[in-house]
Amino acid sequence: MGVGACVAVAWAAPPAAPAAAEKPATNVGSVAVTNPSAFARARETVVVPGAELAKLASFELKKALVVDGGGRPVLSQLVDSNGDDEPDQLVFQADLAPKETKSFGLRQGQRHPAAAKDYKAYGRFVRERHDDFVWENDLVAHRMYGPDLETFVKEPLVSSGIDTWAKRVPRLLVNEWYMTDDYHQDNGDGADFYGVGKSRGCGGLGVWSGGKLYSSRNFTRSRVLANGPIRLIFELSYAAWDVSGGVKVAETKRVTLDAGTPFNVFESTFTGAAKAPLAVGIGIAKHAGGTVQIDAAGGFMRSWEPLKGLKGEPSGNLGCAIALGAGAPLTAQNTELDSLVVTPTDAGGRVVYRVGSAWDRAGHVRDAEAWGKAVEDVSARAAAPVKIVVAPPATK
Repeated sequence: MGVGACVAVAWAAPPAAPAAAEKPATNVGSVAVTNPSAFARARETVVVPGAELAKLASFELKKALVVDGGGRPVLSQLVDSNGDDEPDQLVFQADLAPKETKSFGLRQGQRHPAAAKDYKAYGRFVRERHDDFVWENDLVAHRMYGPDLETFVKEPLVSSGIDTWAKRVPRLLVNEWYMTDDYHQDNGDGADFYGVGKSRGCGGLGVWSGGKLYSSRNFTRSRVLANGPIRLIFELSYAAWDVSGGVKVAETKRVTLDAGTPFNVFESTFTGAAKAPLAVGIGIAKHAGGTVQIDAAGGFMRSWEPLKGLKGEPSGNLGCAIALGAGAPLTAQNTELDSLVVTPTDAGGRVVYRVGSAWDRAGHVRDAEAWGKAVEDVSARAAAPVKIVVAPPATK
């Protein structure tokens, strides 16, 4: 579950003598990945900055290949994190036992596109469905609403809330659901049971001021920076809106979702006339039968609620969670539609948090207690990032 986890990167001192010329199939460097925690990490996302790899002699990021200790290829992805059309990170995943260190080889060669079956994270703008933005990995799926939905004749909706879809299969399926336009009932793969409307849904936000939540309209622009097979990164832009006293703010929301985790990393940056840090209210929609728990010390809020199908039939239970991190300042607030945790932005107008969801019929989380443990685990992983050491090849 290593979604967007920050990683500590160190550079190992090069050997005294320069390495001899390497054959094409030999390693030109290595990456040692250490789990500092007393718990195991499955499918931990390892992010190696291109700046560290550039310290390897004649290393070209666009030709980077990763192999395991036995020389077998490891699925990897080149990521352009800043949108300049040049990769600046190498990303792959690893399973790590408690306190374990694993070493991976770095080679140079021709990179080939990953096969469709290897893609576990994907997102896109959906013009044909009133400008949705939809995204998923092998565990979860979500969508947010774009400008065309505001003027949809049949059912207009102004909302920056976050929808979450219940999926029970690991394959990517949102394109199928849009193609058949039959995703509000479970035909064996899951369905869209969750109700958002004008609420914050599962993890949407607004600006909290004077005891009231001020939220934006639908997003106005989207762009995808990385689109699998391992990591998805996209941004949504929200036009300036009033937050009280004549103050207007605009928001850029960056979302990162990795394969193998139910948790997204949300990074919202606010710009506008506000001179002091903003108070941001991040919410979970109130639904009949749902329960909400807030752990101020742990820095998270989680919910568990029953779901119903189109005909009102019971359709399992859904957990939603917002994790700010242990020690993060927060206060609990409520509106008619949402339970909120309110936290300040930093001096740059930025707030970072994790949003996750789980459906008990998918088989990954069986009940509310197990969901609570999953939320605690993701917070613990975020608090103790894996450590990475990039090294040149050893001399003989």
